[in-house]
Amino acid sequence: MSRRPDILGEFTADHRAVTELLARIEAAPDGAPERGELVGQLTDLLFTHCAAEEEHLFPVVQHDVPDGGALVFTSIHAHLAIGQYLSDLQGVGPGEPAFATLYRGLADTVRRHLAVEEEQVFPVARKALPAAARAALGERMRAERERQEVAEQGP
Repeated sequence: MSRRPDILGEFTADHRAVTELLARIEAAPDGAPERGELVGQLTDLLFTHCAAEEEHLFPVVQHDVPDGGALVFTSIHAHLAIGQYLSDLQGVGPGEPAFATLYRGLADTVRRHLAVEEEQVFPVARKALPAAARAALGERMRAERERQEVAEQGP
């Protein structure tokens, strides 16, 4: 039996990485270029994570979980809000006053979203999906991420 995380374990690990990046951004001095670099890392992680949830998890939740459509709708709405904050932050330097305001909105939205997923979405997905299916989805997602990393590195 594989000791690698199932898909929910993978997403939970992503959540921990997001939370760590948020803490690092908040620990960096206001206006420091490091904040912008960390927001870039956060952007990459969140876009990859959200796309993977929408591809691998949300269809199962929508199809196999009672009221799953409402949970998916709420999560996709949060993904859109997060994407908008990230997009807006790309055009603002870490030393500009708008950066702090946009970042606070992003951080609050992300933290609320992670809590909803961990407290509502993941538990019902765990019940709806057999362990073998969760493990297979985790393997598929890891393989896709590895192919994507190789493709981004180029020849």
